[in-house]
Amino acid sequence: MATVIIHATVTLDGFMADVGGGVAWMSGVRTVADDEAVVKRVLDHIGAVVGGANKSATIDDGEEPYGGMLKVPVYLMTHTSHEPIEKNGTTYTFVVEDISLAVATASEAAGDKWVSLLGGSISRQCLRRGLVDEIHLDVVPLLLGDGIPLFAGLGERVELERLDTSGFADEAHLRYRVLR
Repeated sequence: MATVIIHATVTLDGFMADVGGGVAWMSGVRTVADDEAVVKRVLDHIGAVVGGANKSATIDDGEEPYGGMLKVPVYLMTHTSHEPIEKNGTTYTFVVEDISLAVATASEAAGDKWVSLLGGSISRQCLRRGLVDEIHLDVVPLLLGDGIPLFAGLGERVELERLDTSGFADEAHLRYRVLR
């Protein structure tokens, strides 16, 4: 049975992107082999991804989850139906407005691996529906001051249990179980 995780790199002030949605701030963060090993372990466990589709339901360069490094099924939430897209060995399936169906389908595809939820809106919707098992955050030592927050607007309290924390160069890696 798949484990559904929220996996994100965030700034210390909780932003996952700048005001314009950019993530260029992620490049240049100092890491060491131990940091990279933590991230690699997460990537090795991911069996499927659920995220949001862009407005044109295409997969433009730079939009591939995890930079296209993962060759796992990707399920993208959309408001209008669209045929699946195959790009660079990854199949992108569009799911119309049913996040629970997207997560269930991704979980089936992932088997005993993890389903990674990408994006603030997707993550918050899944938390509200009780679909999230764990939260994995890679926190970088940067204050953006403004941007797109990961959890703002959740609108409810969610209890967590710490499973693991580590930090090596500048990053802190946090892993929590969602308590229901």
